[in-house]
Amino acid sequence: MARADFYIISRPRFASEPLRLVCELARRCHDTGLATSVLVRDEAQADLLDGLLWEFDEAAYVPHQIAGVDEDDADSPVLIVTPAIAVPDRPQVINLREAAFRGSCERVLEVVPADPAAREPLRKRWFEYQARGFELNRHEV
Repeated sequence: MARADFYIISRPRFASEPLRLVCELARRCHDTGLATSVLVRDEAQADLLDGLLWEFDEAAYVPHQIAGVDEDDADSPVLIVTPAIAVPDRPQVINLREAAFRGSCERVLEVVPADPAAREPLRKRWFEYQARGFELNRHEV
């Protein structure tokens, strides 16, 4: 059974820079040994995340690349994917886009903003994943 994990931002360090949480999640996903896609909203977000993954933790190395830049996308453990690029589904997906992930995976991770006013779309996603039979989990971070 697939699962959907919702990471609700409550700590100040993630509230001010939510992509730092995405870096932490990407590291955890990489540590499982399963290939991961990070579905970003646009190229600017892809570039920002790419840079942060290099510097967010001096003790951590998360091998990654932006999809479509090199020919070896399939070899990258963490693949940053913009909407303009189509890649095969991977076992783990960190979804930063406006809509719920519609492909197949073992696990999808959703980042819930600190601002309560911005959480309504994520509530809708919760019910969408539930209707699709996903096991749902909620994490305060």
